[in-house]
Amino acid sequence: MLLSLLAVAVVSAAVLYVLYHWLIPAAVQNSGWLALIWHDVILERVLNITTGSSRPQRILKAVQKNATKGDPQSVISAIDYYCRHKEWAMNVGDDKGLILDSVLTEVNPSMALELGTYCGYSSVRIARLLSPNSKLITVEFNPAFAAIARQIIAYAGLQDKVTIVEGASGDLIPKMKERFGLKSFDFVFLDHWKDRYVPDTKLLEDCGLLRKGTVLLADNVICPGAPEYLKYVRNNPRYESRYYPSVLEYTKAEDGLEKSVFLG
Repeated sequence: MLLSLLAVAVVSAAVLYVLYHWLIPAAVQNSGWLALIWHDVILERVLNITTGSSRPQRILKAVQKNATKGDPQSVISAIDYYCRHKEWAMNVGDDKGLILDSVLTEVNPSMALELGTYCGYSSVRIARLLSPNSKLITVEFNPAFAAIARQIIAYAGLQDKVTIVEGASGDLIPKMKERFGLKSFDFVFLDHWKDRYVPDTKLLEDCGLLRKGTVLLADNVICPGAPEYLKYVRNNPRYESRYYPSVLEYTKAEDGLEKSVFLG
């Protein structure tokens, strides 16, 4: 009887090991929705309980352990390595990050806006390419995420180029001109709640924060998806849009970025 129970336990452990290390990772690599469910709904909660920390805290720890202080590229590389090999996170990631880099370099903005800071990965990615007198304003609703992002941005040595604003984008966008004394943004990176892409784009228009030539770059337009946003910018005569196909961060599942130039 004891041997039978032991055999069942061994087989069960072997099955779980195969599922956890091979079968599930292989499945989620090719399915965006499976990746989101596995990493964001299941695995993150398990790790939060077993480690007594949050995913952003674990990412910060990986940066402090593996990146060189004051070196933005090493911070980006440390996060990419951690998220590809240790624990997935919804940053723009290394594949789509190259597209972000290319578009940003082309625009060369003096004033940039990011909606959705999370842990500060894309903030670092953007700020490291800004010219000396340029600035990035990044909006984050979750104060715990904002606290981690401040530390990661400071670790990269970019705290003087980046201003984190906490709160709901719908409340903060109308206050941008008065609060920061700016006329408009040259570049906007949308990477927050996907159902806010259209309302916040319209709000930016209504508040006069987009000038002729302002470039909007929206992440995750395929996975999890932003169909209403794509419909809005692609069928709007005020925008000229182009889709950049890529993959969901740290997977092989389809995703992409939508670049939209505001025509005035």
